[in-house]
Amino acid sequence: MRLRTPLALLGAALLVLVGPPLLAPGSGSGTGTQIPGLRFMVPNTPGGGYDITARTAARNAEDAGLTHDVEVFNLPGAGGTVGLTRLVGEHGNGRLAMSMGLGVVGAVHTNKTPATLADTTPIARLTEEQDIVVVAKDSPYRTIEDLLTAWKKDPAGLPVGGGSSPGGPDHLAPMLMAQAAGIAPRSVNYVPFDGGGELLASILGNKVAFGVSGVGEYLDQIEAGELRLLAVTGPKRVPGLDAPTLREAGLDTEFTNWRGIVAPPGLTRAERDKLIGLVEELHASKEWRASLKKNGWSDAFLSGDAFGDFLDEQNARVDSVLKELGL
Repeated sequence: MRLRTPLALLGAALLVLVGPPLLAPGSGSGTGTQIPGLRFMVPNTPGGGYDITARTAARNAEDAGLTHDVEVFNLPGAGGTVGLTRLVGEHGNGRLAMSMGLGVVGAVHTNKTPATLADTTPIARLTEEQDIVVVAKDSPYRTIEDLLTAWKKDPAGLPVGGGSSPGGPDHLAPMLMAQAAGIAPRSVNYVPFDGGGELLASILGNKVAFGVSGVGEYLDQIEAGELRLLAVTGPKRVPGLDAPTLREAGLDTEFTNWRGIVAPPGLTRAERDKLIGLVEELHASKEWRASLKKNGWSDAFLSGDAFGDFLDEQNARVDSVLKELGL
């Protein structure tokens, strides 16, 4: 297979299914979406974007009656490349898939792993979402302008945390912010975490000055007042969130992340089509549409070869941006 797409400052996707039987006559069994023994791997820790999207998709798949008895499990490490190596080693296993996204593309570059996304079978890109810039509720930075003023004075002294390895979305977003603010990206003190769950504790504990993560990961904490939302990184404000875009704050940049699903290499055509068919049915369900709206995710669906082409382009774009930023 091959790798694929534009970073166009970058979109969202992933899926993982889990849960007990929930089937009605003529539901998943009739549409051919049942894959007995199907397992979905999340290549980072619980609480991150891949994990949240996975659990959401799991409930949606159950409610839509598309599948049952599907296991979701976490295998974190090295920005998702531990999971990727495991996936590639499962050659011909049509009952295994992995949630992934831009973070895994970047981690392959920075970790120089022998296993790459070119070795996988592309299934689908599901979602795109903006990143957000957040601080703890007791942070001295009340606005994005406050933060930028302090960051420009002492870039190395204000650590920024992200839930991805260097080269991933939560790393690229603040680097592009820094570049637009006149801060040399190499001077930024970026602290990587293995997913948004690990990052959250450091933001709340003021171990980092601010954090960058996906909008869907911290909605509960923002609504509860535990986190203060300073800005969103995409082209438009997020409905329901009181935060400006980076452009509104005077930074000539924007960024979006994406998430999707890949499977092991060596699948038969029937196995590949079965996995793609399951995800296509999920994408068409009213349950999934409701979850997109609730979590602030944009529908960015691509399946099969189209997703594969996207991965190829994305891989090349990440390499180009890292070089452009001197990273």
